[in-house]
Amino acid sequence: MKLYHFPPSTNSLKVRIALLEKGLEFESVVIDLTKKEQKDPEYLKIHPFGQVPALDDDGFVVYDSTVIIEYLEDEYPHPPLLPADSENRAHARLMEDYRDNHVNPHFVTLIHEHRKPEEDRDAALIRETQGNIGSAFAVIERDLQDKEYLAGSFSLADIAFMPNIALLERFQVPLDPDFKNVAAWVERLRARASYAATQN
Repeated sequence: MKLYHFPPSTNSLKVRIALLEKGLEFESVVIDLTKKEQKDPEYLKIHPFGQVPALDDDGFVVYDSTVIIEYLEDEYPHPPLLPADSENRAHARLMEDYRDNHVNPHFVTLIHEHRKPEEDRDAALIRETQGNIGSAFAVIERDLQDKEYLAGSFSLADIAFMPNIALLERFQVPLDPDFKNVAAWVERLRARASYAATQN
C-alpha cells in the first residue's frame, strides 16, 4: 500500500490518521506541493486532478480523502471507523462533510496567508477567518452534547477534524472558553496515538 501525500496537507493527514487507526502499514510517498510535483505527468497518471492524497492499494488507486477513508472502512473493517447503526453512520458522514466543506476551507485560508512573508499577510482576512473558525466550532459544541465523540463512538468524523485541531494553536485561533464539550473532545483526540504520530 502506498500513500501519496504532502505532510502539511490537512486532507493528507486525515488519511494518514485513518491508516494508523486501522493499524495498516503503508509506504509514504511525499508529493511536494511547493515544487508542483502534483502536476508531474507521472503523478497525474495516479491522480488525474493533480491533488493529494491518493492511495494505491496493491494496484487499485483511489483518491479524495473522504473516498479513501470510506474505501479503507470497506476493505479493512476492523477496527471499525463507522458506528454499527445506520443513524450514527449517517451522522458521522454528515459531520465529516461539515468539516470538509465548512470548516477546513477556513484553515486552508490561514495556511495560505501564513505562507506569505509576514508583511504581505492580510491581517483583516486572518482575523475574519479566525472568527469563522470559532463560529464553526459552535456547531461542534452543540453536536457533542452528552457525547464523547461526534457519532457517539470514535469515528471517521473525529478523524477528519484531527488535522485541524493541531492547527488551532499554531494559528492562534481562539475558541470560546464556554465550549466545554469541544475542549474535552479536543483533549480526547490529542491523547490518541495516531494524533501524536502525525505531529512531526
